[in-house]
Amino acid sequence: MKELPFNQALVTGGAGFIGSHLVDALISAGCQVTVLDNLSTGHLRNLDGTRERITFVEGDIRDEDLVKDLSSGCQMVFHLAAVVSVPETVEDPIGSAGINEIGTLTVLNAARLNGIKRVILSSSCAVYGDGPELPKQETLPPTPRSPYALQKLTGEWYAALFDELYGLDTVCLRYFNVFGPRQDPASPYSGVISIFMNRASLGETPVIYGDGQQYRDFVFVKDVVAANLLAASIESARGKVLNIGTGRYVQIRRLWEMVQAISGCRISPELRSERPGDIRESVADIGQARSTLGFEPRYGFEKGLKLTYDWYRHSPG
Repeated sequence: MKELPFNQALVTGGAGFIGSHLVDALISAGCQVTVLDNLSTGHLRNLDGTRERITFVEGDIRDEDLVKDLSSGCQMVFHLAAVVSVPETVEDPIGSAGINEIGTLTVLNAARLNGIKRVILSSSCAVYGDGPELPKQETLPPTPRSPYALQKLTGEWYAALFDELYGLDTVCLRYFNVFGPRQDPASPYSGVISIFMNRASLGETPVIYGDGQQYRDFVFVKDVVAANLLAASIESARGKVLNIGTGRYVQIRRLWEMVQAISGCRISPELRSERPGDIRESVADIGQARSTLGFEPRYGFEKGLKLTYDWYRHSPG
C-alpha cells in the first residue's frame, strides 16, 4: 500500500462494519491507530486481526474529555461512529441526534483544540432525499426525509463551519449503500444485502419493503476504505463533500435473485409496506470523487457479492 502522509490516527466507530475494515488498512500501511467505540453496534470480533496492534477504548463520542485525550497526538481523525439506522432515528430523533449531531460536534471540537491535520467525516446519500434528479450530484439541494439524513447533513454543515471559523481541515464523504463482510445482519434495520445474505445462508424467507422495484447504488466496503485513505491524503480535498458510490444501481428484487443464484436458495421474498424515511431511488454521480481523489471503484458488484456471501457462510456469528 502507498505510504500515508500521517502515522497516527483516531477512528471513531472503529469496531463497526466499515470502521474495522478501515482499521485493517491503516494498520497495513504502518499507521498507529486508536479506536473509540461504545460497542452498541460494533463488535470486538471485527478487530480480531488487529486487536494486538491497536489501542482500543470503549467509550462515548459525546465524552468531551475522552475524545480530546484520544485525539491528542493524532494527525488524522476518521469519524464513523453514528446511529446508522434510519428507522431508529425516526423512532428516537432526540437520542439519535445526541450521538449523530452532538457526537460529531464533540469530535470536531476536539480536533480543533488538538490541531488535528484533517478530519474525515462519514456522511450519507440520505441527505439528498427522494427527489427525481438522478444521478445524485453534490450540487443538488439537500432534502432530508428522516432524522438520520438531517443529522448527517448537520454534521457536514458543522464541518464547513469549523473550517471557516477555526481553520479545521475537513472532508465529508457521502456514502451510498455500502456492503461487504462484517455487516451485522442481526438487526432488522441492517443493510439489505447483509440481511439477504444471512437469510439465504439460513434458508429463511427474506422481507422486501415496498414493491421491490426501488433501487440502490451498492458500493463494496473496500472501495469505501480506499476513498477514506485518498480523502486523508489528497491536499486538494480540503473542504469538499464527495459522493462515494459506483454510479451503477441494482433493483432490490434483482438483488434477491442474484443472492439466490449465488446461494442456491429458492425461497420467494415476503413483501411488506414501505418504511417511513426509506428512499426509493438512489444512484451516485462520482465525477467529483474521481477528479478530486482519483477514486475509482475496483470491486464489481457481482465480485463483491460473492466475497460477501462467502464470509456470511463461514462467519461464526
